[in-house]
Amino acid sequence: MNRNPLIPFLLIAVLGIGLMFLLSFKGIGDHEELASGGEEEPSTEDVANATPEEIYQQNCITCHGENYEGGAGPALVGVGDKIGVDEIKTTIQQGKGIMPAGLVPDEKLDEMAEWVSQIK
Repeated sequence: MNRNPLIPFLLIAVLGIGLMFLLSFKGIGDHEELASGGEEEPSTEDVANATPEEIYQQNCITCHGENYEGGAGPALVGVGDKIGVDEIKTTIQQGKGIMPAGLVPDEKLDEMAEWVSQIK
């Protein structure tokens, strides 16, 4: 029995190409979920009911630190002694340096600025 040695290689190549196309189409269908990392955006209801601490945990902790000690962003401990609530509110609303604008919803700006000014 003399078998053709190209048949197994041909079958593996066809199977591999078919699998590649199948996974490509699966990825195209799931591109939004893959882009978001599987995390859902918080609904506007959740944000409207969130406390300043919860908003901080969601949006600010990566730069300002778990204990408000700073990191990529400045430390927030005692910031209320250095600048006023209005300036804090403006910074939160418009961003500053590497901090992007719009991290806090407009309806929570006053509450968030007051909370940040009281961090000790």
